[in-house]
This record gives sequence, structure tokens and C-alpha cells, in this order.
Amino acid sequence: MANYVLVHGAWHGSWCWKRVRDSLQDAGHRVFTPTLTGVGERSHLISRDINLDTHIADVANLIRWEELAEVILCGHSYGGCVISGVADRIPERMRALVYLDAFVLEDGESLFDMAPDRGARMREQARATGDSWKVAPIPAAAFGVNAADRAWVDAQCTPQPIGCFEQKIRLTGACQRVHDVTHILATGFREGSPFPVAHERAKARCWKTETVACGHDVMLDLPQELTALLARIAGAKAAAPNA
Repeated sequence: MANYVLVHGAWHGSWCWKRVRDSLQDAGHRVFTPTLTGVGERSHLISRDINLDTHIADVANLIRWEELAEVILCGHSYGGCVISGVADRIPERMRALVYLDAFVLEDGESLFDMAPDRGARMREQARATGDSWKVAPIPAAAFGVNAADRAWVDAQCTPQPIGCFEQKIRLTGACQRVHDVTHILATGFREGSPFPVAHERAKARCWKTETVACGHDVMLDLPQELTALLARIAGAKAAAPNA
């Protein structure tokens, strides 16, 4: 049995992990899919004060209060920023880190520092329609989400505070104590994607790297393949996920 904590990306919530979560649980693993403050079913808590530190605390506190150890911590997209901060705070609780088509930040960088336009379009949108601090979800089609799931994803996604993207991460280097690290690149989402740069950073750090042939929301496009990959990282065999 392995302990998985799966962290969603921007505008998403626990809901996006349902297929992978169910299959890992069916195989006997413990799986936690926290929804970060201010989005999904916690969207009633949205506030201009929410930032990256808020979300790092969300996940670190889950791990502490659930008394988890040997955690396989997976972060998708923006969730890569979150898991870096969590691993830096509590590296002793980590077994492995998985960056799923995710940002890999250096100390002192923000998500916007890795965005192709350094966040210019999102800042303009927030000023125009988001009270200067809320960023509307990017349509699922732009991320190459499979056609069958696009309308559902668009209905589920909620605005996100811009502070999550603007705050610079502070890393002490403690996260380097976690030696089992994998970066997974989705090759079906490339136009304007910042994640090939993150993938190259992973290679430069001598992390394990994988590619999957699908859009950005890998857990929706290829849940069976992702489940098998996560199981392999844990050294276990998982059951095929439910459709």
C-alpha cells in the first residue's frame, strides 16, 4: 500500500482526479486529492489574500494531520509550484515527487516568471473582469482536453486568485533531500506551453522523465496510463481505472 497525495492545477479541484483516485484506491492504496483554498467546492472561500503560500499550507497541513509518511506527492500544472513548496517544508514525509505536465520553479521564481508572456494576458483579464485579483479559467479546448470532457471541465473550473501566480516561491533547498523525482510531459499540448522548459530543467537535475501522448489534463485524457505510471513509481500494480 502506498500513500498518494494528488494536487490539482489552477482553476481545477479534487474532481479532476476521480478516475485515477478510484483506480488507485481499488488497488488498496491510500489516496488524498485535496482541493486548494478558493477553487472547486472551496470556491466560497475565494479571496484576494490567497496565494501560493496558502496552497502550500493546504497540502502540508493535510499530510501532517493525516499523519502521512512515505508520501508520493504528485502535482499537476500549477500544482508543481505547490508540491515544491510542500517538499521543501516537510521533506522527511516524502517518498517521491511527481510533476505532471507541471511547473518546476527555482527559488525566487513565480509561475508568471515561466509563462510565455510573463502573465501579461492574465493580468489584463483580471483588471478587466476579475476585480483586479481574479483570473478566469482558460477554456479546456486551449489545453487540448479530449473533446468528450471539454464541456464538463469548463463547467467545473472556477476563477483563481492571481496572487497564486504572482507570488515568488521561497525554497531553502530542503526539497533536494527527496531523491525520487519524476517529470511527465504531455506531448499533445505544446503550442504556447511552458512545460517543455520545465521538462528540460528536470533533465538538467537528473530527474526521471516520462512523456505521455495527450493533452494537458493527463488524468482525464489517459487515466489508465497515468494510474499505471503512478503505480510503477510506488513499485505496485494498480487496477485499471473506472471509465
